[in-house]
Amino acid sequence: MNDESQNKMGTPTPEELREQVERTRDELGQTVEALAAKADIKAQAKEKTAAVKEQAAEKAAVVKEQAAEKSAVVREQAAEKAAAASGQIREKTEQAAQLVKDRTPDAVLEKTAQAAAQVRESAAQARRYAAEKTPDPLLEKADRVATAARANRTPLIAGGAVLVAFLLIRRSRGRNR
Repeated sequence: MNDESQNKMGTPTPEELREQVERTRDELGQTVEALAAKADIKAQAKEKTAAVKEQAAEKAAVVKEQAAEKSAVVREQAAEKAAAASGQIREKTEQAAQLVKDRTPDAVLEKTAQAAAQVRESAAQARRYAAEKTPDPLLEKADRVATAARANRTPLIAGGAVLVAFLLIRRSRGRNR
């Protein structure tokens, strides 16, 4: 029997054996790589860490978005409640003022009006007197200072508040000693 007759009977040829060996080597290489990947705990830990970080970042973004939405809702509700409270306070104040006006005798109201008119007249006289007696350069400087103060109200108010707080703290420390 020759080689051809053996091939027809089911024995593989050398070329078929080489191909089969090559396929087996490839499969074996892939299996070894898969086993090596499963055995590489450090790489698995890195992959797991990366996945957990990504999930945490996604959840943080979602929570941040929800917090921003909730904050906007709370801010809006607070503004609505503040507006309602302001309206109620304004209404109660008007009612209280009307009640005081209604319960105050007419004679007292007239005397109060007269006193207010006298105070206004006295203030006007004092203003005229001060304007007549104050030298022009001093009036100009006072006008410049007043203009600067009007232009810088916020810093002046803040400075005044700090000064008052300082004086109150100093005063309370003096009492404690």
